[in-house]
Amino acid sequence: MDLTQGTEQEKTARSKKMMLWFGIISMVMMFAGLTSAYVVSSERQDWLNDFTLPASFIWSTLAIVTSSITLFIAKKQLRANNRKGATYSLLATLVLGVIFVGLQLQGFEDIINLGFYFTGSESSITTSFIYVLVLAHLAHIAAGLIVLLVLIYNHFKQRYTSEQMLGFELGATFWHFVDVLWLYLFVFLYFF
Repeated sequence: MDLTQGTEQEKTARSKKMMLWFGIISMVMMFAGLTSAYVVSSERQDWLNDFTLPASFIWSTLAIVTSSITLFIAKKQLRANNRKGATYSLLATLVLGVIFVGLQLQGFEDIINLGFYFTGSESSITTSFIYVLVLAHLAHIAAGLIVLLVLIYNHFKQRYTSEQMLGFELGATFWHFVDVLWLYLFVFLYFF
């Protein structure tokens, strides 16, 4: 590889990473705005002060934290050229992501069973905010699951090696971001 080709690959890698970080920053701004609106709205007289999150949200948090760990292990396995270990870790990450979504949907069902809906006479501003925050995050998780499927597909096509990890690193960064974002939202909703 000549020097100009190496420099071009570095520029491409930097630009792809920068685009990802611009996207992440815009998502942070969106959720900062939503949580700020939540804080301001909590001063309303019709705010539910005794509402607690269903337990399924706690379990979903454990699933998503574990998924970040398995994805980290997959990256280490790829760097060590252990394809079989990386495969198991990637598949475990995908399964944990799907479990996360299922537990989040169970949380919505639990909220509905408590008699709170997104809109209508049985809704409240409190639960409407919870629906919006969690659904917005689930949209990003759906994108993350697609990213995981692409990572798995590319892994099976042997596109990642210990020397060629850019696509994997970009996908892993996005997945870890949505995991950290959920941790922030969970702590915010659980303790605020």
